[in-house]
Amino acid sequence: MKIAMVASEAFPLAKTGGLGDVVSALSKEFNKLGEEVIVVLPYYESIKHQAIAYPQYIGEYDVNVSWRKERAQLYKVKVDGLTFYLIDNYKYFGRNSFYGHFDDGERFAFFTFACKNLFAYINFIPDVIHVHDWQVGMLPCVTREDKHPMNPLKSTKFVLTIHNPAFQGLLPRECLSDLYGLPEYLFENGTLRFKDQLSTLKAGIIYADKITTVSMTHRYELTTEEGSMGLNNVLNLRQDDFVGILNGIDVEEFDPSKDDHIEFNYNLVNFVKQKEANKEILFNELNIKNSGKPLFSLVSRLTWQKGMDLVFSACYEMAKKGCNIVILGSGEYQYEQMAEQLRSMFPDLVAVYIGYNNELAHLIYAASDFFLMPSLFEPCGIGQMIAMRYGTLPIVRRTGGLKDSVEAYDGTNEKTATGFGFDPYDHYEMVRTANWAYDNYWNVPLRKQLIKNAMKYNSSWNKSAKAYLKLYKSIN
Repeated sequence: MKIAMVASEAFPLAKTGGLGDVVSALSKEFNKLGEEVIVVLPYYESIKHQAIAYPQYIGEYDVNVSWRKERAQLYKVKVDGLTFYLIDNYKYFGRNSFYGHFDDGERFAFFTFACKNLFAYINFIPDVIHVHDWQVGMLPCVTREDKHPMNPLKSTKFVLTIHNPAFQGLLPRECLSDLYGLPEYLFENGTLRFKDQLSTLKAGIIYADKITTVSMTHRYELTTEEGSMGLNNVLNLRQDDFVGILNGIDVEEFDPSKDDHIEFNYNLVNFVKQKEANKEILFNELNIKNSGKPLFSLVSRLTWQKGMDLVFSACYEMAKKGCNIVILGSGEYQYEQMAEQLRSMFPDLVAVYIGYNNELAHLIYAASDFFLMPSLFEPCGIGQMIAMRYGTLPIVRRTGGLKDSVEAYDGTNEKTATGFGFDPYDHYEMVRTANWAYDNYWNVPLRKQLIKNAMKYNSSWNKSAKAYLKLYKSIN
């Protein structure tokens, strides 16, 4: 099967969050399963400064963005066994960041039309084009609305994956004509109208053959008024074509038995001793003292979505008990300041690293006892799955993929539980659950059993990739 993954991010070339991980990891798994897959990205300025294999210049072609005539320069590069096609136009992608520009609507309209023209140009007509999030949500629409009898993609099927429903590609209605050259009646009849604006994400939902999101529970949440961010009515129109498929993680990168980023590798047999050894390495590196009590950690963007208000409530209570706390991340200023304040209150127990450090992140996962992830909403999340892979028990709010991947210990399910969890987004519930985890830490046989359960959890992409292939093949 010929598959094209079209997105605004893909690891290792361009990544700001989980979207980039999903696109590359799923594509690599398709390769392993014998499918023919390419990944199509904008050629951002930051990619040009990376130490990757030198991209091959393929050529250039015209791209009409409504009345504008632009040129797309096309490059090809193979990284980690994946074939990437990189679409360049300096006016649109010669920037110091991927998003947040005043003309993002126009930038990704250009990318959408450049992708539409790409496949005939490279003589690769996909069976399935898999688009991700709002940036390329209009691709199924502009392809289906192209009624030219020689449209090379007229038989190609489209799948849309919604990674983050908070970003809906909202643009003024004039952009329907001004950027996409589409008739006004598509807005007036409600097809592309959402919140009285054009929504590129809604366009993808309406025009794709199948819609997916990244966990089963999040799929349900998106069909409810409370959890949908306004998308429920649109998605309920397509409910028979809407499925949830839980993401995986790269189990080769995140493998405590052979991780090069940690000094003491371990497995199901020797994890107790080796995790403690890694803890000493971590504490020495961060210049804090081992209290002899559990280590609670956080590796995350410091944003409201990730439940930071609840995190700091629990951290304060656990630090008062004498527990160690390690925080790695960056984000909203108020939460960075809350982290620094916590460190100033408990300088011997708490370490904070504002920013991101991949090697340090691996060491934190390997050294910690508990991993904090009480998200307000979490379509899938990978932090909790990485933590389990390293035998670090996650403490989660049971929403989205957190509910689907973590079985919370309730006092009776020690043979299957892989972490701790609660439901209401509430400070009391967060602190109560952290205390429950703390109390059970001292039951050593129970703790060992829960760690083994977590490390055995199947978080590989193989299961997810097979589910996607089944979905692709089900499209008539």
